[in-house]
This record gives sequence, structure tokens and C-alpha cells, in this order.
Amino acid sequence: MVEPVRPHTRFEKARIIGARALQISMGAPLYVSEGDLRVEFREELVSLYGVQEANFRFVLDPLKIALLEYERHLIPIDVDPHL
Repeated sequence: MVEPVRPHTRFEKARIIGARALQISMGAPLYVSEGDLRVEFREELVSLYGVQEANFRFVLDPLKIALLEYERHLIPIDVDPHL
């Protein structure tokens, strides 16, 4: 993602994350690896599937994946504010 000139407003952040989540749900390639998803959401996977299954599964929620990509500045989407 291009480093913004100023911090995004909550509306811009919602727009970027929502657009990326829609792309992911439609089958777009991910910018984070499956291993990173397993590490980031380990506690959630253990609570859902147990310790043994958590090593083989990863999070499938597009919104959580998009939020993780946004926090790591991996999304190549930015807004052009009307000044």
C-alpha cells in the first residue's frame, strides 16, 4: 500500500478494508501467506478446532484477512481525498 500523506479517516479505512474484503471473497490472491494467518489467528483457531487441527487450518473470513493486510500496509489501494 502506498504510504498515505496523512492518516486515513475512519471512513477511508472502512472503504479500503471493505473493498479489499470484497476482492478476497471473490477469489483475489492474498498478500499474506497462510502461515502468517495461522500465526496471527492461532488463539481463534485453537478455540474453534483444537490444538491439533489448528496447525492445518487457517482463517477464511475475508474481513479479518483484509484488516490484517491493512494493518501491515500490504493493500495496494489508497484514496484520493478531495481537498
